[in-house]
Amino acid sequence: MNQRTAVHMPAGEVAALLAAGRKLQVATINPDGTPHLVTMFYGLRGGRIAFWTYRDSQKARNLARDPRLTCLVEDGEDYFELRGVQVSGVVRQIDDLAGVTEIGKLVASRMPGGPGGPPGETAVIEEYVERAAGKRVAYLVEPRRTVSWDHRRLLT
Repeated sequence: MNQRTAVHMPAGEVAALLAAGRKLQVATINPDGTPHLVTMFYGLRGGRIAFWTYRDSQKARNLARDPRLTCLVEDGEDYFELRGVQVSGVVRQIDDLAGVTEIGKLVASRMPGGPGGPPGETAVIEEYVERAAGKRVAYLVEPRRTVSWDHRRLLT
């Protein structure tokens, strides 16, 4: 068995890593063809990555022009702890206020201080989501290719 096959994660482990994560790197394509890479908080809807951003952000402008992107969720501090899931695909844009608010709440629920946190912090975050949703757009990632690795498997 080659090393690439050895570190591949089964679908259940991929889903578990995505469910446990809170932040992902999102790469979109700038007008000049270079990558635009940012870290975002995200949520999951139906097992798919969901995120939101300001309507005027660079990533929103990039996705309006070209809906392709790559997302990365990773974990681990040293080589033999590294785990990651890379999802490449296209986004489905969500513009309606109810849909954007729903995605905002999904994202906020995974952030420190989100629902389930101290009552004062939870109320502040929910108020923020309601206020910010009108200025934002949300996205649901439609995966086309998923690549995974778990370097802990190299030690077994």
